[in-house]
Amino acid sequence: MMEKIIPLTKRNEKKEECFLKIKRDYLKFLNKEKIFNKSKIEKIKSLKKNYIPLSFWIDQKYKEQKKTLFLGLSGGQGAGKTTVAEILKIILKNYFKRKIQIISIDDFYKTSKKRIIMSKNIHPLFRTRGVPGTHDVDLIRKFFYFIGKRNFIKFMIPKFNKNLDDRSKKRYWIRVNQRPEIVILEGWCVGAKPQKNLLIKKPINVLEKYEDKYMIWRKHVNEKLKSKYKNIFLKIDHLIFMRIPDFNLVFKWRLLQENKLRKKSHFKKKIMSYNEIKRFIMFYERITLQMTKDLSKSASVVMFLNKNHNIKKILFRRQ
Repeated sequence: MMEKIIPLTKRNEKKEECFLKIKRDYLKFLNKEKIFNKSKIEKIKSLKKNYIPLSFWIDQKYKEQKKTLFLGLSGGQGAGKTTVAEILKIILKNYFKRKIQIISIDDFYKTSKKRIIMSKNIHPLFRTRGVPGTHDVDLIRKFFYFIGKRNFIKFMIPKFNKNLDDRSKKRYWIRVNQRPEIVILEGWCVGAKPQKNLLIKKPINVLEKYEDKYMIWRKHVNEKLKSKYKNIFLKIDHLIFMRIPDFNLVFKWRLLQENKLRKKSHFKKKIMSYNEIKRFIMFYERITLQMTKDLSKSASVVMFLNKNHNIKKILFRRQ
């Protein structure tokens, strides 16, 4: 009996040690992100109950793999993926001393010019960024290639400017100077699976009903998930899925996200209005709902969010 108790005690001691080491940086980051709707007690509780155990799990998976660990982090718009990724980076870097690289699938959106061409040649709805087909998959593939090369060489990954709705100039791109031990690829559609053709036929919102009457747009998106995106997502070792309780909350959370962006931005004309957000999330609805069904069952880790935007519980699956 004692043999079982001692390792458990040591694990708890290590988690407490981790908490004491990263607590200050964690709270500092949340203040910087202007997350004031939660008390300090709630923030501390979430750190201990959610983020530290998840970080220990990630570090263990890295140790088992003994090479760069690729993690996918996905969830509905406004779920908090970017914030979660940064918190995990703080813990994994400061306590575990791991080399972490966070990349967002959003940074791989095609340029505005290329999406305009798509909107003319395939369907007008491809003018709006977001769905599979609007990312430069070749650039994502190059990222995985450079990370996996036997002899690592420095390289650059793109940066997308959402204020301008276009890719940033190369001088603003992110430089990767060393091979990361852990990569977190975050994005709303990371890990998404294609639907059966039968499901594609029925429109799920007014955007699909009136602007995609002949299913050209959604069929094209689905075909991309079957091929190019599937090949990219197969490179992910473990997927962490942030499960939202209700799609209606996506609008509420996206509105909060947009207001936050408005406060930070000088390009106020490019920030979306109430009605623009309403329309914008319709582009994401079909895949988000399907991901909730699929990834709730298959993701390595499922983070269950409640309506107050808090993590209710985390489910770890044996892999």
